[in-house]
Amino acid sequence: MSSILVNSTVTYGLFVAWALHDAEELARGPRWVRERLPELRERFPEVPEPVWKAMEGVDEREFAAAVAVMGAVVAAAAVAGARSKGRSAFYQAALNGFGLHGLVHLAQAAVVRGCTPGSVTSPLLVVPFTLWARGRLKRAGVLRPARARDAVTGLAVAAGATVAAHTVARRVTRRG
Repeated sequence: MSSILVNSTVTYGLFVAWALHDAEELARGPRWVRERLPELRERFPEVPEPVWKAMEGVDEREFAAAVAVMGAVVAAAAVAGARSKGRSAFYQAALNGFGLHGLVHLAQAAVVRGCTPGSVTSPLLVVPFTLWARGRLKRAGVLRPARARDAVTGLAVAAGATVAAHTVARRVTRRG
């Protein structure tokens, strides 16, 4: 029964849901940042200047390359999930990180009081898929217990992976 509950929709579905979500980010991300950066700087003066400089330095090519790097990570997690029938710690951590990152998008939209890249698909796809997939894993008896420290670790790993993806992308797309 557990193999029926944890099928390719649960495991490879992570990659599909991620790809659809990141299509929204690709379509809106860099332009949204460019257009909103002056307003954001004014509204949030406590944010360190290096953060703003890093944000304004991301162009469409770098952003797309960073998405591709992250896509490789998510694809690897989905494959690990499929091979282990959902038991993989890597897959479950990626699934949890995906859902938590959707909540971060919603928080960002609330803070800026408007639509941000990723905030449309987060409540429609990211969070529901994560909850559904976790439910399937739980019913199959393979879901690892979720603790507060796991959420903190998951967010830290997701943030680190994002920084690493942008670092790789910047090196790959650097001109000259």
